[in-house]
Amino acid sequence: MDRNAKIYVAGHTGLVGSAIVRKLRAEGYDNLLLKTHGELDLTDRSAADEFFGTERPEYVFVAAGLVGGIKANSEAPADFFSVNMAIAQNVLWSAYKSGVKKLLYLGSACQYPKECAQPMKEELLLTGLPEVTNEGYALAKICGCRLCSYMKRQYGADFISAIPANAYGLNDCFDPQRSHVIPALIMKYRNAKKTGAPSVDLWGTGKALREFLFTDDLADGCLFLMEHYDGDEAINMGSGSEISIMELSETIRQIVGYEGEIVCDPSKPDGMMRRMLDSGRINALGWRAGTDMKTGLKQVYDWYLKTCG
Repeated sequence: MDRNAKIYVAGHTGLVGSAIVRKLRAEGYDNLLLKTHGELDLTDRSAADEFFGTERPEYVFVAAGLVGGIKANSEAPADFFSVNMAIAQNVLWSAYKSGVKKLLYLGSACQYPKECAQPMKEELLLTGLPEVTNEGYALAKICGCRLCSYMKRQYGADFISAIPANAYGLNDCFDPQRSHVIPALIMKYRNAKKTGAPSVDLWGTGKALREFLFTDDLADGCLFLMEHYDGDEAINMGSGSEISIMELSETIRQIVGYEGEIVCDPSKPDGMMRRMLDSGRINALGWRAGTDMKTGLKQVYDWYLKTCG
């Protein structure tokens, strides 16, 4: 990408989008198109068409979407499916019609089947049903990735898609109703430390294994793919390491400085018991994540203290 190219980052205020913007600016890309949801509703096809037709971005990163943890996904599957489907449809078609040179659409590791061989290889997509607690979101993300593939095959559009591991980082969502596991645990332990609570409840058994990717690494991977990948299939982007939810919880407890007990609640869902990506393809191209889990978690907690108290 030329440093003067006009680049649109959809979802720039969110966890991943804001990291992409930071990375672009750090690399000298200053001609950025940034619109909040209030300024541009990407679920509105006519609004998306007008924006792309008027602004004519050359490159697009699609990080916009409705996101949330197990609780939010379980309670509102229709919303998670419909909103994310609309964004994928509208942005990809509007981008194609306006002549965008290259587009990167970001999927999710939850696209893979619940009963999937681990670590998960790209060719295992669509070989089974996704985990029920986030099925609506997963199906929408699957469709977004497949639409990129179809538009490349049918029209020659240079649209690519990537499947990152569970993202965490600065500017994460600390809304108790929508947060993912890492901000949820940070809030729990911070509040428990403040109030002197003797214990903190942990959803599930704590045995589930997850792979997490620091958003600064994710953003670096996105720019790498824009320069080095043009395949018509989604490509995995992971950290290459995994951690149990209990170990993650214990690490966050130590970082926060909470001295109480962790109490598992097995009546709550674990989700998939293991979910790790096989990142062999992107590694072979020359990219690897560079932030270890504890370093990333410390940065997130410091940001949380400065921003949210």
